[in-house]
Amino acid sequence: MWCGVIGDQLIGLYIFPQRLTGDIYANILQDELPALLENVPLQTQRQMYNQLEGAPPNFSQVVRQYLNPKSQTDGLAVTVHNWPIWSLDLNPLDCHVWGYWKAMVYAQKVNTRELFQRILSAARSINNAAVFRKVTNSLVT
Repeated sequence: MWCGVIGDQLIGLYIFPQRLTGDIYANILQDELPALLENVPLQTQRQMYNQLEGAPPNFSQVVRQYLNPKSQTDGLAVTVHNWPIWSLDLNPLDCHVWGYWKAMVYAQKVNTRELFQRILSAARSINNAAVFRKVTNSLVT
């Protein structure tokens, strides 16, 4: 699954159709992400970071080629930074939001059949939670 945080809003909850590969991730960046960001002002989009974790699909040849500013033709060049994925202060999704989300999903015992619905329900409720303001404020600080 993929989601993003912009300010105090959860952007998308994209469920990968199958096991994630570099080709699938490149297609998501190209085709799905623009739709998920459709209502985000362009000025905000220009100030965003797409933080990639250390999963191999994120750094596949096809993804790196797509993210290479020299290969961009639509003016949406991306600056790639070496970003420490396990830094508590620089990775608010992994270190704060996912844990909070997981606690909501597993607050009560869950079986496999209802897991997906629990995840979606937690996403709806977490979107309005003060956790995003806390997380984004700590990142800026």
